[in-house]
Amino acid sequence: MRRRRTRGDTEKPMAVQAKASIDEQFLTVSEVAERLKVNDDTVRRLFANEPGVIVICFPRRGRRAYRTLRIPTSVFERVLTRLTKVA
Repeated sequence: MRRRRTRGDTEKPMAVQAKASIDEQFLTVSEVAERLKVNDDTVRRLFANEPGVIVICFPRRGRRAYRTLRIPTSVFERVLTRLTKVA
């Protein structure tokens, strides 16, 4: 017999804790896009769910939620290393 799913049954992903240092430099989406020579939307897709990235979100009821990303340099280097292909 199949069990019906209810709203509370959804599995939630495990939270990954990443600490950002106060002394660390944070990059904007535009700065990262300029360094990588890609579009801002590409940077948002790459870094939106990355641990350590600061996401500032102001949800507004019935309207689009605007999100601001701040990317620590350590996270930028980690993602760059992960995405770099070695011959």
